[in-house]
Amino acid sequence: MKIIARDIPPRTVWALEQAGVHPLLARLFAARGVMAKDELDDGLARLLLPDTLRGTREAAVLLADAMAQDKRLCIVADYDCDGATACAVGVRGLRLLGAKHVSYLVPDRVVDGYGLTPPIAERVADSGADMLITVDNGIASVEGVAAAKARGLQVLVTDHHLPGPELPIADVLVNPNQPGCDFESKSIAGVGVMFYVLLALRSELRARGVFDVATQPKLDALLPLVALGTVADVVKLDANNRRLVAQGLRRIRAGAMPAGVAALFKAAGRTASVATTFDFGFALGPRINAAGRLADMTLGIECLLTDDAGRADELARMLDGINRERRDIEGGMRDQALLLAESLFATDGEGIEAPPPAISVFDANFHEGVVGIVASRIKDRFHRPTFVFAASGAPGKEQELKGSGRSIPGFHLRDALDLVAKRHPGVLLRFGGHAMAAGCTVAREHFKTFEQALAQVAGEWLAASALTRQIETDGPIAREYMRIDLVDTLHREVWGQGFAPPTFSEEVEVVSQRLVGEKHLALKLRHQGQPIDAIWFSHTEPLPPKVKLAFRLDADEWQGVRRLRFLVEGAEF
Repeated sequence: MKIIARDIPPRTVWALEQAGVHPLLARLFAARGVMAKDELDDGLARLLLPDTLRGTREAAVLLADAMAQDKRLCIVADYDCDGATACAVGVRGLRLLGAKHVSYLVPDRVVDGYGLTPPIAERVADSGADMLITVDNGIASVEGVAAAKARGLQVLVTDHHLPGPELPIADVLVNPNQPGCDFESKSIAGVGVMFYVLLALRSELRARGVFDVATQPKLDALLPLVALGTVADVVKLDANNRRLVAQGLRRIRAGAMPAGVAALFKAAGRTASVATTFDFGFALGPRINAAGRLADMTLGIECLLTDDAGRADELARMLDGINRERRDIEGGMRDQALLLAESLFATDGEGIEAPPPAISVFDANFHEGVVGIVASRIKDRFHRPTFVFAASGAPGKEQELKGSGRSIPGFHLRDALDLVAKRHPGVLLRFGGHAMAAGCTVAREHFKTFEQALAQVAGEWLAASALTRQIETDGPIAREYMRIDLVDTLHREVWGQGFAPPTFSEEVEVVSQRLVGEKHLALKLRHQGQPIDAIWFSHTEPLPPKVKLAFRLDADEWQGVRRLRFLVEGAEF
């Protein structure tokens, strides 16, 4: 592991400080590309305009006409947190704007697979719907959209995934990544796309005289859900996404949130009044995702839709229980996947065993709902693009393997799959995704071919330096900033993918170290001559007396007293 410090442009830091930004925050923001204070303005007025997202005007007209004719609208969701929040935003928003008939359908991960398939389109048509609306899926569903159109359904596709070589023939497509779209926030989540469609619809209804500025519904009530889905989907937090998340957090901290969101905070043991992006990514998001992984995402969506606090608490507790089950399953799978990955190691030129350029593992006992999480764990452990496969549980498809992959910087996973498909026709039955996360299906008999083909592409694309894990940090932290109140200041900001949380690095003296809970390393350090406690979660190997650490600032509470501590992220020996 190599610890490197981000470049911190001094002139930008000075300009931010002169504009009134706290000196520590000025340094952190400058290192993340913020050039001026106005870029930190998270007001709703600074959001990108809906008209700049291709298809929103047409979608607004389509929906407004459908509502005027009392047509039945059915949202087809996805089974992750982004899909669930997008569905909830769609249902709540359309009803808020006056739609009388709004239902939803969420695919089953095992039976239906990903996206709008022809059987799902048939189910929507059989339900009596007049219009099918996809959220967080559909851009690659050429056959599913065609099946829906063949049954006489109007189809509105809202998605954010990268399109394939052929676009579906829907009535309207809204996707910032479709050809010809100039929307600046290419990283907006699926829930954000649906929110923008609703903004455009409200504008269209206002133009039709349904309501005016004074009487129009307040769509900002949906922002807590937009924020949750955006962070949980690990999309890049560009300026527009940060504004959406900041607005959602502001409302949650003020107590203005759906009953289900409040119940999820309670079930996770988190405090909504001091909510952070970490709560979304590591507490609420996993509990919603667990429903789609092991049970039925309808539970997650219903939790986000209900306005009954009692019902919300009941559903949140169910989701918490499913998440505990998910963690148990994940633990066993992770251990087995690590053994399988280590069996792929080969001796390099210096006689040291090293993993291949990319890792693909499969076990007949793996659960397909958890392969993505396990792939992420293996990727973090070995710093290699990783796919984990499980046998499909869908009837008649037992010989198909469904894989989920996670990547490292410099390796575009979906593009890699595309190259594998071109080099080995027929090996990949289906694939799709993003640069850092993707999914695919292969026939069991072709698994070895896929494993070798992906490793070959990785070997061609990744330089040796890219295969060494690096932690970018903000360098040393001055002693004057080692304060609890500054920990709280840092936590209140919007951090996440593409706008990394503050991580510092310095050489410290290790005074003592011991294992806690059998898998965490508790440390007593000397930092700049002063004692400080630290914890390194999921790490058991002892450290030398002096070591360079990468760490985040945190507050540990014991018997009502809060103390500063370091959360260790890595070490360079």
